Amino acid sequence: MINPIVRHSLALILGCSIPMLVFAQKGNSPKPAEPARPLPVLKRLTNRHELRQLGYGGTLSVTGPQRFLSRVLENHGSAILPAILSETPILVISNGTFINDVPVKQRKLQHGDRVRIGDSQFIFLMHDSDISSSNAVKFDDGQVISGSTLQFRFNDALYVMARDLSALMKVSTTINAIRGVEELQKTLLDLLFEVVPAERGVILLTDAGPEGNENEFASVFGLDRKRGQDQSIRVSRKVTKWVLSHGESLLITNQTETQNFGSSDSLVADEPVSVLCVPLIMLDRTLGVIYLDTTEADALFDQDHLQLVSAISAITAVAIENARHIEWLVSENQRLIADFNIEHNLIGESAPIRDVLQFISKVAPTDSTVLLSGESGTGKELAARAIHLNSKRADKTFMAVNCAALAESLLESELFGHEKGSFTGALTQKKGRLEIADGGTVFLDEIGELSPALQVKLLRVLQEREFERVGGTRAVKVDIRLITATNKNLEESIANGTFRQDLYYRLNVVNLEMPALRERPEDIPLLANYFAAKYAERCNRRIIGIAAEAQARLASYYWPGNVSELENAIERAVVLGATDRILLEDLPESILESEPAAAAPGTKYHEAVAETKRQIILSAMQQAKGSYTEAAKLLGVHPNYLHRLVRNLNLKEQLKK
Repeated sequence: MINPIVRHSLALILGCSIPMLVFAQKGNSPKPAEPARPLPVLKRLTNRHELRQLGYGGTLSVTGPQRFLSRVLENHGSAILPAILSETPILVISNGTFINDVPVKQRKLQHGDRVRIGDSQFIFLMHDSDISSSNAVKFDDGQVISGSTLQFRFNDALYVMARDLSALMKVSTTINAIRGVEELQKTLLDLLFEVVPAERGVILLTDAGPEGNENEFASVFGLDRKRGQDQSIRVSRKVTKWVLSHGESLLITNQTETQNFGSSDSLVADEPVSVLCVPLIMLDRTLGVIYLDTTEADALFDQDHLQLVSAISAITAVAIENARHIEWLVSENQRLIADFNIEHNLIGESAPIRDVLQFISKVAPTDSTVLLSGESGTGKELAARAIHLNSKRADKTFMAVNCAALAESLLESELFGHEKGSFTGALTQKKGRLEIADGGTVFLDEIGELSPALQVKLLRVLQEREFERVGGTRAVKVDIRLITATNKNLEESIANGTFRQDLYYRLNVVNLEMPALRERPEDIPLLANYFAAKYAERCNRRIIGIAAEAQARLASYYWPGNVSELENAIERAVVLGATDRILLEDLPESILESEPAAAAPGTKYHEAVAETKRQIILSAMQQAKGSYTEAAKLLGVHPNYLHRLVRNLNLKEQLKK
C-alpha cells in the first residue's frame, strides 16, 4: 500500500495520475514491458531516506513533451524514480535543490547531472553508461588563507604562451642558420636578452676534442646588455660547476639561497639579486652552461624564465654542437688543402710524394734548419726550393751551393767572401754566398763533402749567425735559413771521423729522406710523359706518347740514378727517336739490357738480343777464368762497360757459380 503523501508527491513530479507509476516492495517487483529505445532515468544514489521525503520543503516537477513511461526497479531496498522523456527535460525546482552541488532555480538536465534534494542524491541518465568516477566536489565558503598570491588572467596566460612560443620559434630559426660558434653565442645572448630581464649573460663550453676535459670550461663568451663585449663579467665558479656536473638548471633569487654553494665570491662581489644557470645538454652529454644574472630588484627571474631558457638551451645545444663540428671540418679541410696546395716542382701522386709535400707544408713556415737525405737524383734541391717558396722568405734570395763541386780554398771564399788582398788574385773585396743571401735561404748540397776547417766555420754560422770573410777581422752578421742535403750516411762519417758530431746535431734539426724512384713506381709514367713533353718542345719534335712496351720496361727498371737517370733516358729517346711515339728501341741500352718484369709485355727481338748478350758475356768470362779485364779484352769493350752489362743482365749470381 502506497502512502498518500508519497502518491501525491509522485503525481506532482510526474505530472500524471498515479496509476501510471507502479511501486512495489522488495521481492514482488513486476516486470514492465521493455521500451523500444533507451529511457532516461533519475537514479537515486543514496538510501538514507525514503522516496516520500522528496516532497518535503519544496516542489519538484519535470516539464517537457507529455510522453511518460514508468517502471519500478529494485536496488538494495532503494527506490529508482523513472522520469522518462523523449527529449531532455527541464527541471523546475523550488528551494533546497542543487544540480552538481550548485543551487539552481531552473535548468535543462544533462546526461550525468547530479541532483541533490535535501539529504537525497540522484543522477540523471539519458542512456545506459558508466557513472563518472569523479570524486564529489564541495565548495568551501571559509576564510581565504593569507599569504603570497599570484593572480593570472586568462588573457595574460595566452600572452605568455604566445610570447614563449614566438621566442622558441625565433631562436630555432635564427641560430640554425649560423655556422660560426662565436657568432652563434652572441646571437643567442641577444635573443635571450629579449625575453629574459638579464643584465649579463655568459656561455661557457667544454672542450669538444677527443682528449678534452668535459669537466673544465675551454671556451667562454660573455655579453653585457648595455656595454656589449667590452665589459668584464664575473660568474660564480661554484654555481657553473654545480650545474655542469649535475646537469640540472638552477634559479637563485636571493642571497640566502647561495648558502648551498658556500661563500661564492662572485655572487657577493657583484651582488646579483637573481641568477639563472642552465646546462647545454645533447645526447646525455653536457656541452656547457648558459649563465644569466641581474642586479635589478624589480626584475627578478621566475620559474617561467627558467623553463623558457631551459627549452632554448635544448635547441641551442644541437646548434652549438653542429657549429663546432662544421668549424672543425672547415679547419681540417683547409689544413689538408694547405698540405697539398703548396708551390713546388715535384711530380708524382704516390704516397711517398704526398708525405714529402706534407712535410714541406709543415716545415716551410718555420726557420728551422732542414737536412735532406737520400740517393742522388731523388730531387733534394727541388724539395729545398719548395721549402723556400712556401716560407716567409719566398721573396728573398735562394742560394744553392754544391760543396763537392769546388776545392776547399775556393769554396771558403765562395761561401764567406774575402777581403781585398787576402790572397793572390783578391784584387777587390767580395761578398760570399751567405752574405748575399741575407734574409733568404741557403741550400748546401753534398754537405758531407765539406772539409773539417769549413765545418768549424759553418758551425759558428749556425750558432751565432755571424762569420768573418777570408782575410778579414770584422764579424758579418747574417739572417739566413740553412737547408743542407747529402747522399752519404753522416752517422757513418761521424764514426769514421770525417764529419763533426756537433755540426751534425746542428744540421739535423728536421730531417727528410727523399724516396728513391723505385719506391714510387706509380710515378714513373707521370715523370716519363712530363719529360717527353718537355724535351719534345725543346727539340722541336712532335711526341704524342710512349709505347706500351717502353712504358713496361721503364716501370720494371731498377733506376739506380733515380729521377735524373729517367730524365736522361727520355731526353735520349726524344732526340734519337724516329716516330711520334717513344718506342722500346729508343731507350738506352742499360734499360734494354735489364731483366724485364715477369708480367711485363716485351718483344721477341729484344728478348733474343738480351739472351745473346748473356751467352756472349758468360762465354768470355769462362775463357778469361773470371777476370773482368781479360774478358773485356776478348769482347773489345771497356771493363767498366762490362761491369755494367753484368749488372744490367743480372749475371752476377751465374758468374759466382
